Amino acid sequence: MVCVFGLNGRHCFMAFIEEILNHRSLAIVGMEKNTGKTECLNYILSQIKDMDRQFALTSVGIDGEKRDQVCRTPKPEIEVPEGMIFVTSEKHYGEKRLTAEVLDVCEERTALGRLVIARAKSSGKVLLSGPSATVELRKLMGHLEDFGVQTTIVDGALSRLSLASPAVTEAMILATGAALSGNIPQLVRSTRYVYELIGLEQVEEELRGRLEDLARGVWAVSESGEVIDLHLPSVFMLEKSGVDIFKYGRRLYIAGAVSDQLLTFLRAQTEPTELMIRDFTRMFATPASYYAFLRKGGNIRVLQKSQLVAVTINPQSPAGFCLDSDRLKRAMEESLQIPVYDVRKMDHLKVC
Repeated sequence: MVCVFGLNGRHCFMAFIEEILNHRSLAIVGMEKNTGKTECLNYILSQIKDMDRQFALTSVGIDGEKRDQVCRTPKPEIEVPEGMIFVTSEKHYGEKRLTAEVLDVCEERTALGRLVIARAKSSGKVLLSGPSATVELRKLMGHLEDFGVQTTIVDGALSRLSLASPAVTEAMILATGAALSGNIPQLVRSTRYVYELIGLEQVEEELRGRLEDLARGVWAVSESGEVIDLHLPSVFMLEKSGVDIFKYGRRLYIAGAVSDQLLTFLRAQTEPTELMIRDFTRMFATPASYYAFLRKGGNIRVLQKSQLVAVTINPQSPAGFCLDSDRLKRAMEESLQIPVYDVRKMDHLKVC
């Protein structure tokens, strides 16, 4: 078992890896580019390669390149272990640096060709370029189960928190770091905001069942639990529509995105509102608007709740500066009250 020192003494790091085994799908998402997603992924792959479980690996967008396409800074490449199933485009499959067996070629095309599902026959480097949309990703993960895949790991692209939606993957790892902010208090505040959104309370099961199939619009939920269509296709029409959205009570379900404009409108009402949304990735409001809404007595709940497996930090910024790792880790753990891992130190963890 692998252990590190954490918030309340010694935390067994192997629990981080074991938690992954409890899920059929896991997304590794970064709050910004260069926050350590690929290093985290490579560490996970090194720990699970000999386990008696079939894993698959893919990406939303392109990942695994030697140099960051935005900052032009060097990046760690993805090391696929022998036996791992991976999915990438035809173009990047042809550029792989390992021996592999093709299991299937999907009919759907991407900008880089069709998606190739393959099994690594030797360990080596590969550039991942998977589906570009979450709907396609869900379909792909279902297809991977046909090849005995028990857990699919999805490496995200820039700002693609949407792939961590519970509608796509069951669990997630959140990567944050100095690339987001060089100021530790600000970095902790920004990360805590996303952490709190991930932890939003879930709507009761009975009501959840009545709301899940509502893909668009604004809906009222009466005190008796009746769901009423307010005939508003968009929240941006609230103020101009003249519709009394509170005619049936103070509970609303928003099927789309939640913006600053919406929270400002609700905050201006004389009574607090309970807002229900599909999942945390629908929240596009700034932290200032979100917390102001809560202070006014508002409440936000979700239909689908995400399972956060871990938070990782990368103290190194692509701009060249490096934060104090221990200080950042300590501040993050004190704020989040969960173990936090420095991706740069993962390879140095000692076996107990």
